Amino acid sequence: MNKFNKILIANRGEIAVRIIRTARQLGFRTVAVYSDADEDALFVQEADQAVHIGPANVGESYLVAEKIINAAKITGAQAIHPGYGFLSENAAFSKACKDSGITFIGPEAHAIELMGSKRLSKLAMIEADIPCIKGYQGENQDVDNFLAQAKDIGFPIMVKASAGGGGRGMRLVHSIEDLEENIKMARSEAQTAFGSGELILEQAVIDPRHIEIQVFADNYGNVVYLGERDCSIQRRHQKIVEEAPSPFVDEALRQRMGEAAVNAAKSCQYRGAGTVEFLVDKDKNFYFLEMNTRLQVEHPVTEFITGLDLVEWQLSVASGEPLPLSQDQITIKGHAVEVRLYAENPRDDFMPQTGTVFDWYTPDNKESTDIRIDSGIKKGQRVSQFYDPMLAKLIAFGKNRDTAIRRLVSAVQDTRLLGVNHNKLFLKNVLNHQVFLEGEATTAFIEQHFSDDFSMSNKKPSAATLARAAVLFYKQNIENNEQHGQFNWCGSQRLNFHMSIDFNGESYSVYLLTKAFDSNEFQVQVDDQTLTLACLPAKGTECVFIENSIRNTYAFIFEHQRLFLDDGLGHFIFENISYKPANLAENDTQEHIKASMDGAIVDVMAKVGEKVTKGQTLVVLEAMKMEHQLKSLIDGVVTSVNVSVGQQVKSKQVLLHLANEKTKD
Repeated sequence: MNKFNKILIANRGEIAVRIIRTARQLGFRTVAVYSDADEDALFVQEADQAVHIGPANVGESYLVAEKIINAAKITGAQAIHPGYGFLSENAAFSKACKDSGITFIGPEAHAIELMGSKRLSKLAMIEADIPCIKGYQGENQDVDNFLAQAKDIGFPIMVKASAGGGGRGMRLVHSIEDLEENIKMARSEAQTAFGSGELILEQAVIDPRHIEIQVFADNYGNVVYLGERDCSIQRRHQKIVEEAPSPFVDEALRQRMGEAAVNAAKSCQYRGAGTVEFLVDKDKNFYFLEMNTRLQVEHPVTEFITGLDLVEWQLSVASGEPLPLSQDQITIKGHAVEVRLYAENPRDDFMPQTGTVFDWYTPDNKESTDIRIDSGIKKGQRVSQFYDPMLAKLIAFGKNRDTAIRRLVSAVQDTRLLGVNHNKLFLKNVLNHQVFLEGEATTAFIEQHFSDDFSMSNKKPSAATLARAAVLFYKQNIENNEQHGQFNWCGSQRLNFHMSIDFNGESYSVYLLTKAFDSNEFQVQVDDQTLTLACLPAKGTECVFIENSIRNTYAFIFEHQRLFLDDGLGHFIFENISYKPANLAENDTQEHIKASMDGAIVDVMAKVGEKVTKGQTLVVLEAMKMEHQLKSLIDGVVTSVNVSVGQQVKSKQVLLHLANEKTKD
């Protein structure tokens, strides 16, 4: 028996908080480890002890096994829980813990090593007679060999990082002409994220369901499955909505997939929590995708429908105890749905976002055990470029699927996050979409049914949003006694002024008319639209607008002349630039390549004097575990390069200057 009473959590964010809370309920003492960027993070405050392990960069902190193990030794922690990501699927780390006399709360190193490689695990599954997708998983990693193999497999084809996960190091390729470039990008991203550039190729399964089976194994040969999760709705191959059970899976398919998952676990002498992922076609044929040798992000939906605490099971198995239940004792009741709240901008191709959390509120679930919020953020926290952009998970349970979805939609709407762009509106619209409500969503849902949704297509704020922003700016100035002499007031009965509001670098003109300084009623003109609205006095970070006799409450907060507003149409960051001097016009022959967000320069692919074409990749920026290609918007010539590989840059920082080819002479 591996007895322990103090656990070090080798992770951060919401999963660290979640593990700490179950550990505390069971009487375990906890230790957190943290980087420079996480000094004031919630998980650090939740733990009984915390140890600083280095700079914000994961390669100097959370991925350094020696620092983690040393932190366990100096605090007397006899066990380490790796959470997910970071070192959770690192076989060498599992072995290092064992060699140091520390219990690793997870499988043995040999199972992690086998299943952590998409290439090796697929070979093992083929040998175990588990259905697999046609592809190439050989040792020869030469590009020419990949090109030859791809022709045999057939397009479209998936390029995948063998050691990958979370959509990183993965590319969907439709033609042989695009394969070499995508192999290069996938390999670079995989090397950065996982320390291995090894790849595999797989034939793309068209419009499949992504369905995974939760398995659990103890040290005595007992293995069970705890039902399935449907994770079909994804963007960039990353899951954003998960539910259990799947609306597509019947009892017969559940049993077949469950037994296959158990056999996969037995084939590698597995121990602890694991997930076997499958792609399932429209005819209910399923194919092995990968096995994740850790707790999954989406484990709460399984906990809801089974009534079990999977972290508690992990701690029990790691202590040497047998599984608490046998297969015939495990039952599934009701339905659960989870969404992932990301710091990203759906209006800009889901670009990850950074910023400060100025306000954070989630619906109080003390009165209802059917809503669960797993979060690792708090007010005042900085969302940096160094870590995954997922901020929280919102989960709802119901006696049936309709009830669970309805509860979750309401919880999403009640959640308030100001200061950093996020995907809340996108999540609400997905949950309300008819295809999802009917249980018909596949991995092609976004592309086929949702690509023109308002949450992604509203690149610019609507007239209604601009009108609300103008009113809030006006009321802020009134409250700060800054209005006198700043606006061009006219007339004795009605007051009006012109306001310039900046959104994402573009200026919008708004004309506001009100009856008096202290009036709550306004007429606002935006372009050719005139809107009539009333705004009641704000309470904290909530404002109430009455429009067309309908009263709505919105979330907002000011930081000087910047307004953060969520009015149900998205999260917007506005700046009042009415009194700023006009900028000198930029030379029309100049174009800039700017950083899309805070990050590190991975590659600079152009030199001064080089001719470039529109759409050509000039700089590769790495942020939040993903690589972003920054492309030229014109045909031109590079006139200056302001950055180098490895340099940290800020959002909107100018990286290169270009001269337009047509006018440079």
